[in-house]
Amino acid sequence: MDGLPPGVSADVSPDELPEGFSTADPTGMDTGRAAGGKAQEAEAKKAAILEQCMTAEARERLSRIKMVKLDKAKQVERMIVSFAMQGKLPGKITEGKLIEMLESLGAQTSST
Repeated sequence: MDGLPPGVSADVSPDELPEGFSTADPTGMDTGRAAGGKAQEAEAKKAAILEQCMTAEARERLSRIKMVKLDKAKQVERMIVSFAMQGKLPGKITEGKLIEMLESLGAQTSST
């Protein structure tokens, strides 16, 4: 841990703590580490699926769309991952197919 004198360790076993103290991080930065790890793992899995299911041009277009319309991009990502997990994708999604998917989402949201 930075800021400690040389030879001093921040690692303390629970047996060495005075009564009333705990090993919990007082800043709260340690909370949710397991949940954060699962979220990162899920995000990595989603990215891998998208890379396998989409052409480079389609991925590039989706990344540009993310900058402007994050919600719509996430909807399309979820749709693609869902189709891939169900085995409903006939092949790689091209830029044209991505545009069709975006247009269909736009039609769905404007009609509701």
